[in-house]
Formats: sequence, C-alpha cells, structure tokens
Amino acid sequence: MTLSPLVRYLARYVALAYITVLVIVPVGLILWRTFQPGLGEFFTQITTPAAISALQLSLLVVAIVVPLNVLFGVPTALVLARNRFRGKSVLQAVIDLPFAVSPVVVGVALILLWGSAGLLGFVENSWGLKIIFGFPGIVLASIFVTVPFVIREVEPVLHELGTDQEEAASTLGAQWWQTFWRITLPSIRWGLTYGIVLTVARTLGEYGAVIMVSSNLPGQSQTLTLLVSDRYSRGAEYGAYAVSTLLMAVAVIVLIVQVILDARRVRAAQ
Repeated sequence: MTLSPLVRYLARYVALAYITVLVIVPVGLILWRTFQPGLGEFFTQITTPAAISALQLSLLVVAIVVPLNVLFGVPTALVLARNRFRGKSVLQAVIDLPFAVSPVVVGVALILLWGSAGLLGFVENSWGLKIIFGFPGIVLASIFVTVPFVIREVEPVLHELGTDQEEAASTLGAQWWQTFWRITLPSIRWGLTYGIVLTVARTLGEYGAVIMVSSNLPGQSQTLTLLVSDRYSRGAEYGAYAVSTLLMAVAVIVLIVQVILDARRVRAAQ
C-alpha cells in the first residue's frame, strides 16, 4: 500500500510531536534545571559522600549481576536453542516473566521468600545473613529483573548459527569446552555483548524492585535511583536533578554502545 505524500508527512510530524512531548521536553527540562546554576554546583552535587557511595554501590551491583547473568544465561540459551524437551514452553514463559511482572511485585515476592518471616527466613534468623533490606536483597532484585536480557539476545543467534560447525568440531575430536570456546562463543559475541549492555542499563536504572528490598540508608544500601527519589522527597530537588542527569549520561553511553553494536552486527552478517 502506497501512502500519499500528505499522509506520510502527517505521520512523520505526529511521531515527532509524540517523541517531543514525552521524551525531549522532560529530558530538556531536567538538563536545563541541572546546569542552570553552573557546572560547579552540578559537580558538587554528584560528588557528595552520599552520591559517591550510591554510585559505588550501583557499580558493585552491576559488577555482580552481569557476570552471574552471563554465567547462567548463556548455558540456558544453549539449552533452549539446542534441545527439545517437555516443559520448554513453560521455561520460556518463566524467563520472560520479569517483562510482564511489575518490579514492585518482584520486591514483595522477595520479601515473602527471604524476609525474616518468609519461607527462607531461617537464613536471617538462624544464620544471621540479612538478605532483605540489605545488599544481597538489592542484588537478588536486580538479577531477577535482568534475567531475560542475555538469554533473549543469545538464543536467536544460536538458532541462526545452527549446529553444523559444532557437529563438525565434535567429529574432529574437539571436547565440548573447546567447541564452545573456539566456535560457539565467537559466533555469539555480538548478541552476548548486546545482552550485557542491556543488563547494565537495566541494573543501573532499576527502582521498583530495589526500593522494596532496600533499607535505603545513605552509604549502606542506597543506589543512584534511590538517591534521586530520596533527595526529591526531602525537597533537595536540585540534587535529584543532578543525579538524574548523571544517570541519563550513563543511558546515553549505553545507547551509543547499542548503536555501534547494531552496526557491527549488521556488517558481520553481510
């Protein structure tokens, strides 16, 4: 179906207006209010002890969540792509669950499971290991909401790759780890990298699940997103704008990396 030039231009301007109202204007307002007092004040707000501690905690969570998602995500993608078994569709649905469930619900579920009165409350009551309202709870919540990214980026690549090269390597006497290291891993590197980038972005920006399982104490269990909410609720709006701008800068970097990876993936496929 061929659209008339008038309809094409109208659709283009409607889409542009939609993006402007919902994205460009809010982001522009935050940037304007952040840099209105000057760069010095901005750097002062993002270098306070609370901000530095929140940044360090957020990066530590990323440093834990990303390797765990890779460690368990790649084998899961291999199982889903290379095998047929009963319950596979159920497993696929469970993996996609974080896309459908509200992060707040995830936080409540973790409290019911790991809280002192929860199903696994003996971990805290008997062993003294505090999960909920501590750092482990933040990590668990972040892992839950980021589980699908590596799996969903790697699995389609494995389907497209097929098994011919892996079977040839096995026929020639290669061990499973040699096949994975020399054939499978290089073939999925772009999908895996893309999944890691998405995981980093979601981990840094997660709020709903984290606020439910964190004590939100500055310097102890307060991530960057929690710091933004805390500053705004206490009336320190400019501090919230500054940290929000810092998070947006990270998001822009992630977006640039995604664009570069997409371009390289397209060139590699040609």
